[in-house]
Amino acid sequence: MNIAEYMHQLGRQARAASRVLASATTETKNQALLATAEALDANREVLIAANAEDMRLGAARQLDAALLDRLELTPARIDAMIEGLRQVASLPDPVGAITDMSYRPSGIQIGKMRVPLGVIGIIYESRPNVTVEAASLCLKSGNAAILRGGSESIHSNQAIATCVAQGLEAAGLPAEVIQVVNTTDREAVGHLITLDEWVDVIVPRGGKGLIERISREARIPVIKHLDGVCHVYVDQAADAQKALAVAVNAKTHRYGTCNTMETLLVHEAQAASFLPTFASEMQAAGVEMRGCARARLLVPGMTAAIDSDWTTEYLAPVLAIRVVDNLSDAIEHINRYGSHHTDAIITENLTDARRFLREVDSSSVMVNASTRFADGFEYGLGAEIGISTDKIHARGPVGLEGLTSQKYIVLGDGHIRQ
Repeated sequence: MNIAEYMHQLGRQARAASRVLASATTETKNQALLATAEALDANREVLIAANAEDMRLGAARQLDAALLDRLELTPARIDAMIEGLRQVASLPDPVGAITDMSYRPSGIQIGKMRVPLGVIGIIYESRPNVTVEAASLCLKSGNAAILRGGSESIHSNQAIATCVAQGLEAAGLPAEVIQVVNTTDREAVGHLITLDEWVDVIVPRGGKGLIERISREARIPVIKHLDGVCHVYVDQAADAQKALAVAVNAKTHRYGTCNTMETLLVHEAQAASFLPTFASEMQAAGVEMRGCARARLLVPGMTAAIDSDWTTEYLAPVLAIRVVDNLSDAIEHINRYGSHHTDAIITENLTDARRFLREVDSSSVMVNASTRFADGFEYGLGAEIGISTDKIHARGPVGLEGLTSQKYIVLGDGHIRQ
């Protein structure tokens, strides 16, 4: 069977499985999620061994440190996958929820019912825990899924897929509800994004190049974000200790994630006192700083920033720093150079906070909190399929509700239109 035939087979199987899943009860879906969690827990050694092979091959291919960090399955990350499954199982099931019921002058009753999207194709790189996150959210929201991970994580993904299959079997659901593409051939992606007969939505998770390609070539609607150029702005009215703690965490908690701070903006009134202390923390953490002229005057040895630094998602221990005149300049910088992902202000001034929340055009906007909180798990969604910077269909971390749509329902009693 060639790649085209194989991908069409996956599509047909997913469509058939989605119809079975659409009629599954919440109890059945939760049973599958909890059984998958038990399978992951019981197969920790298998998962670690499979991941070790991926890490070995990744090192041999000279993958960069950020990519290897995203690839690694540590015991803590396996714990997080298990907890994510259990949390999704505990969440309300959005499918079938009826809202906005109202009577019309004709006497009919109109409302909306939440329904699954159908079949979701997910294309992602590096992070094998995405396999569990995607499977859990698609399953709970009533969607079948075709998952295509990166070639660098093939062994990890196959081991996780086995655990998911065990969970589905325990609940009496078809194994085809969640299918992991078993080939690393790049041609598989090209076929998946054109299977408009079988697949309803594509969700790409990965580098800018991947997402731009999917957005350009797909014949299916795409839920996407291109990159995460996230900002922390230290306002004139910032508490210095809060600002230091938040900014350090936003940059150094993890380097290879889309919600990591890539640019720090500092009000000129705070710069002389804040930047030297902050720079000392960055130097201790091994972070390279690239700053504007005013920032470099305050931190000797800082590299000069160039225009491209303001639009770069480093995913590495590199940080751009700019001193701004006021809140207006900070907002203008974020809306001009940012990626509409996640941006934060550190301030004790309620008026400034409200203005920042209102005027910054991003999917998550924060006050006195690290950008690292922009995450489906932290938002109580259980997990996320991705963080969308689009404005239509879903925006921000996409959880259960973001993987459903609505249809109108009409209730009558023999009503006819006059």
